[in-house]
Amino acid sequence: MTAPDDVDLDRVWTNVAAEVWRRHPGRLEQTAAKLLRSPGLARALLTTPSLLAPWLIGSTLVLAIGALVQLGADQPLVWLIAPAVAAVGIAYAYGPGIDPAWELACSCAVSDRLVLLTRAVAVFAVNAILGMAASAATLGTTAGTHTAQLTFGWLIPMTAVCTLTLAVAVAVRSAAVGAGAGVAAWIVVVLGRGALDSTASSPGLSPSPSAGTSLAGAVTDPNLYLLYLAVAACCAAVVYYVTRPQRGAQ
Repeated sequence: MTAPDDVDLDRVWTNVAAEVWRRHPGRLEQTAAKLLRSPGLARALLTTPSLLAPWLIGSTLVLAIGALVQLGADQPLVWLIAPAVAAVGIAYAYGPGIDPAWELACSCAVSDRLVLLTRAVAVFAVNAILGMAASAATLGTTAGTHTAQLTFGWLIPMTAVCTLTLAVAVAVRSAAVGAGAGVAAWIVVVLGRGALDSTASSPGLSPSPSAGTSLAGAVTDPNLYLLYLAVAACCAAVVYYVTRPQRGAQ
């Protein structure tokens, strides 16, 4: 049986396929679309690899273990692992070979830079909240923990490490390289600061006022905060420059 001449079966079946495969966004996606004023950006945000349930569960378990392990008196391990966990999450938030929606996002009207920055901010915020919760859980078991250390001690280093990781990942277009660079830089800072504390407390040397005996000096020494902020600002500028729209790009 042949179709009438005035009926385009290809168009009909295209409409049927579009209806079958049409997605109906949930309440969370609808709320994100209203807040972001962009359904496409909301969809891109909810498909962030490091914001999916398996990744969030893994991050939560790692931070929970960090809350239980103590480096020393009043110094939970979560202060040191929170920046690294957030940095790895940001590195794997967006990029070719990592993001299953990479090709789709590149073809959308929403710019790559906006998708990248929205996802990075969301990943940072989620990990900051998880880290704050883990740190708050240690308040009942560690005496003398200061609010300033809880609020700024690891959030400022987390900002620096995350922006460094993002800058490297965007520049070389590799999430693995970015994550490795961020974690390696953080390990160097932690070990280097610990080595300075050990040297300052050695016999024959007068200890500095901020010197300690644990690795937590990288997050408890306020003298490092300006350095962390400077690194974060420089790396943010690199990300902004690398993700600029290319002239003549299709």
